[in-house]
Amino acid sequence: MQSKKKTPDFQPGRGYSKADWDEVLDSPEATAEQLAQAKPFAEVFPELAEKTRRTRGPQKAPTKVSVTLRLDSDVVERFRASGKGWQSRINEILKRA
Repeated sequence: MQSKKKTPDFQPGRGYSKADWDEVLDSPEATAEQLAQAKPFAEVFPELAEKTRRTRGPQKAPTKVSVTLRLDSDVVERFRASGKGWQSRINEILKRA
């Protein structure tokens, strides 16, 4: 017996209208053959790929230096579990030390 996937509900304010949602709702899934023939986005739309590549850009007042630091996995897990800004919290603790 095949299980049928639950279709997510329309959510307004996501950049598409209810009419758009309804129009694509019954679109079939891509086949393995179609996926195998698919080309990367950047290859098909190089000018758009350039525009969508995001980088932070230079710091206004360069005060930080990018480094690689090896920490115990349990230390990293604990900081990450504390939520957003965990790297800044590590920075503050190191500053105080």
